[in-house]
Amino acid sequence: MSTIPLTRRGADKLKEELHRLKTVERHAVIQAIAEARAQGDLSENAEYDAAKDKQGFIEGRILEIEGKLAAAQIIDPASLDAGGRVVFGATVDLEEEATGARVTYQIVGDDEADLKLGLISISSPIARSLIGKSEGDVAEVRAPGGLKSYEIMAVRYQ
Repeated sequence: MSTIPLTRRGADKLKEELHRLKTVERHAVIQAIAEARAQGDLSENAEYDAAKDKQGFIEGRILEIEGKLAAAQIIDPASLDAGGRVVFGATVDLEEEATGARVTYQIVGDDEADLKLGLISISSPIARSLIGKSEGDVAEVRAPGGLKSYEIMAVRYQ
């Protein structure tokens, strides 16, 4: 199995979700199944079917998170010394050349990505075009709206 890059924040977020699933969600669904069983005939019991479906989802998600954490390579951006190059975990200030619009992104793992928070996935087209470049370089990104060029204004490891 290959390693999955995660920031410390991403690993903590997955650990919190795993803890919640195991301590809260799992127990709640077991209780719901018990209550549905108490209602009698299980063959026509929609509550029982829904609770069993939810139990399957929870158990699957627990296995998925445990697998990701087992394969995780946790990277602390603050400890990176990449010589000013864009790498996993770096925070990058960009300026779109056509419009002058400025954006800031941190390159994170797939599970951590949240564009509203400025967190982009390492596998996204923009992150792939930025990796290895330095401040002052121009990255060209093939987006659904066409080719966009971004100048790298700053690279930080925080």
